[in-house]
Amino acid sequence: MDAEDSPWGDVPSRSSSHANLPKAAEPDEQEIETKPKPAQDPPLSPSATPRSPPGRNPRTARKPNQSPMSRSMIDSADLGDDDRSSINSRQRYAAAGHPSTGGRENARRQTQPSLSIEQAARPSFDVTVGDPHKVGDLTSSHIVYQVRTKTSSKAYKQPEFDVSRRYRDFLWLYNSLHNSNPGVVVPPPPEKQAVGRFDTNFVESRRAALEKMLNKTAAHPILQHDGDLKIFLESDAFNMDVKHREHKEPGLGESKGMFSSLGLGSNASGKFIEHDDWFHDRKVYLDALENQLKALLRSIDAVVSQRKALAEAAGDFSASLHALSAVELSVSLSTPLEGLSDLQLRIRELYERQAQQDVLTLGITVDEYIRLIGSVKTAFAQRQKSFHSWHSAEAELQKRRATQEKTLRSGKTQQDRLNQLQADVSDGERRSHQARLLFEDMGRLMRSELERFEKEKVEDFKSGVETFLEGAIEAQKELIELWETFLMQLDADEDGEPFYKPPAISPAPIPQRNDQQSGEEQPQGQQQLGKALRGTESEIEQSTAATATIEQEE
Repeated sequence: MDAEDSPWGDVPSRSSSHANLPKAAEPDEQEIETKPKPAQDPPLSPSATPRSPPGRNPRTARKPNQSPMSRSMIDSADLGDDDRSSINSRQRYAAAGHPSTGGRENARRQTQPSLSIEQAARPSFDVTVGDPHKVGDLTSSHIVYQVRTKTSSKAYKQPEFDVSRRYRDFLWLYNSLHNSNPGVVVPPPPEKQAVGRFDTNFVESRRAALEKMLNKTAAHPILQHDGDLKIFLESDAFNMDVKHREHKEPGLGESKGMFSSLGLGSNASGKFIEHDDWFHDRKVYLDALENQLKALLRSIDAVVSQRKALAEAAGDFSASLHALSAVELSVSLSTPLEGLSDLQLRIRELYERQAQQDVLTLGITVDEYIRLIGSVKTAFAQRQKSFHSWHSAEAELQKRRATQEKTLRSGKTQQDRLNQLQADVSDGERRSHQARLLFEDMGRLMRSELERFEKEKVEDFKSGVETFLEGAIEAQKELIELWETFLMQLDADEDGEPFYKPPAISPAPIPQRNDQQSGEEQPQGQQQLGKALRGTESEIEQSTAATATIEQEE
């Protein structure tokens, strides 16, 4: 019977796939259960193997000690050229989320009960923050950034769009996401800075931090579906939309009414004692990690300050060399001094660029995770508030029950009063149950968030350290290349002549006499002077030959 004549068709239905999931996980038990049952369905061809239960196909029956590779080899050996349709059906079967007969590991990876269709088809976001420019007058000046977004999400009007945002808009997004998603670790923006906020290096480091914040927020499986993020990324009338949203939701400032909906408010107080050892250990770990990261950030700042000081010293050295070359009369000496001055200027630029790279690679990562730990602590505080809300609801429930029991013991209360007390007790039980569920759900959510935090921390620090080391290596290579180029210029210029030319030795002037005695003695003096000059020239030639021999030996 071909695949076209199969009663299920070429592609298995969704109901049959869910029915086969537990059967594929436990094939041996299914064979025992299906043997005494009569086969009511028509016989199936090998092409329908992925759609039939394991107990009905003798070829898929396997021993428990067979490995996935041996089973796949047996299946490939049993298939012929006419059974290619079975391979295609298996591929479609696996693509639909069904476990294949190749092994339990693939089935476990492909069938995850907690993975929804929306999470499987999670939209992609690519957010860039650029074009920082200063706007406003002296009293209201600020930096405005251009936020460009590319996304595959259907919740947005267009796949590509850009808006203008300032720093306080990013801060509003962070606070809104924190309030509307208790227990979620929201990526925080960089901190405020009153002095030097228009400095070029500071603006660039803040721009990079804001871009990283938005990309992490958009990649978060919960935060990427938040309405506040959509308003921030897409709205052209941002201020009006924010005011309209706050007017529409008065409880926006306090978890969008999550705690107030339970009638608990935000005034829950009291000392919180952590009874969960897992959360207690994480608190201790986060405190120690925060202290170590702050110490590392101080060390990075010290290194950056030293690089900037070294760059400034190189600039001063260059200015001194330039001044010396200007007053030097000898061209053979002033030219190398001027070249060394230019070299020190390039070295200064190299040190300044390396200092900025250190801040943008490793420094920004350390600073980001210090702020992320603060966000984690905020989530811990929200969990504590949920715990106090739960216990407040329990205390209120106990009061209502005590009042009801006291009224029932009196026996003189009207039925309406009893009905009201019963309704109050039921309402208290509902609130207490909701508060307990909120506390438990927040605990489970924070466990997954902290696992995600640890995973991203390892990846980000590994990438940051690698980028830091690559930048340091490239800077050293560039520095070596600058010095080698300068030495080559000293050895030879463009025409092949020595860059540094020693002054030529000229003979001393011959004094002339007007008297006859000097005229008679002049030929003899000239002969002696000529012999001396020839001796000097021979010494120079010998010195030059010796120098050439030494250079050849080197």
